[in-house]
Amino acid sequence: MGPDYRRPDLPLPPAWRMSMPDAADLANADWWKAFGDPQLDALIETALQANKDLLLATMRVEQYDARLQVSSAAKYPTVGYTVAGQRERRSQERPNGLRPGDSPSLNNYEISGNFTWELDLWGRVRRANEAARAELLSTEEARRGVMLSVVSGVATTYLKLVELDERLAIARKALKNRQDALELTDQRFKGGSGTRIAVEQARAAVETEAARIPPIERDIGDLENAMSALLGTNPGPVQRRRIESLATPQMPLGVPADVLTRRPDIMAAEQDLIAANARIGVARTAYFPVLSLNAILGLAADDVKWLFAETARTGNFGGGLAGTVFSGGRIEGNIREAEAYQKETVVRYERAVMGALVEVESSLVARSKTGEREAVDARRVRIQQELARLVRLRYEGGQSTLTDVLDAELKVLDMQEQQLQSRRDTLLSLVSVYKSMGGGWMVERDKRREAASGDLAAQVRSETELEAKR
Repeated sequence: MGPDYRRPDLPLPPAWRMSMPDAADLANADWWKAFGDPQLDALIETALQANKDLLLATMRVEQYDARLQVSSAAKYPTVGYTVAGQRERRSQERPNGLRPGDSPSLNNYEISGNFTWELDLWGRVRRANEAARAELLSTEEARRGVMLSVVSGVATTYLKLVELDERLAIARKALKNRQDALELTDQRFKGGSGTRIAVEQARAAVETEAARIPPIERDIGDLENAMSALLGTNPGPVQRRRIESLATPQMPLGVPADVLTRRPDIMAAEQDLIAANARIGVARTAYFPVLSLNAILGLAADDVKWLFAETARTGNFGGGLAGTVFSGGRIEGNIREAEAYQKETVVRYERAVMGALVEVESSLVARSKTGEREAVDARRVRIQQELARLVRLRYEGGQSTLTDVLDAELKVLDMQEQQLQSRRDTLLSLVSVYKSMGGGWMVERDKRREAASGDLAAQVRSETELEAKR
């Protein structure tokens, strides 16, 4: 009963708007390792093992795995047993069927086995299993979505931390520069060749640079705490390297159609749609009767010593056909509700696909433009460094002042800070590209984990996933 599932036909563009000349097929690998930072690799591995959100998502998968087991059990008969003993005393003040001289006390002992089985004539159980399997796979994809967010979150936080470390170093160099300028200005004032105004202006510049340091240190502390939360550990310092040591990963290869099979959120949305589609069939079977078989076979006697006698055998076998003649529109209402929810999940799936395409396009644009800005900032730094060198040469030749040298070197630090931010944005945009592309690395990682742990439930989920894909 009910419609068979067909993936909605969505008009996908043949290629991304932004070209990817340096694209490589890395989306299905542990892409963060392309940064070449063992410290980042270790942090991500810790997060994948201990992140609380990921652990909660794993527990939800276990719940839906159990639900599928319960649903699948409906395909099989139920076999049980009964062992009972009873003593009854009948009243002699009303008709009781006792003959004169019979004892009013009666014993009853019974041992029996029972068998019940609902024959799945209309596919209700099969559709229910199909829905339960899809709900399990949806939850599994949701867990992988959390995994993707955790990895991206750790990488993003790490990149921001290493950038802040460099900004702090630059801020301290700038403070030292202003302190040197203050000392020089004060010496001139004391020597009679300077003014008090110049001294106070230099002192104000020192305080301005000093005021930049505490906010950077505060941001570092906040990010370290955020990283600790991602790692599932108590707040504390985070070991990290310098941003200069990080390599620039290549772009992942892919076309728009890949998001349908790489992104966990889209795959989860499709499994939700499969489940909703199957629930229509479950609702429609309520129009048809249910055929059940049942049997009881056992032993019964009024005295334990006769319980296993051949004449104590008892049993029955039968079947029943039960259906609904009139329900006041309840069945029709359930079907309409299931159909409406299925239409809702179609729209949700389409929205997820469109949102994914927009996210990928935006991340590609960001990667392209941040790379261009980083290149421009690198040229500006080189130009300013050359200007500072020329100013120092003029100073050494007596044609410029030390103040001019310090000002030129301070401009170099300012431009280096801008270049540093551009470098950070380039690396962050790459993380966004990998996150938006999804990737098969999560599936491969799960397979390795399941093989190493011998997790039977996880292996069953893998077999279920393969069956669903077939």
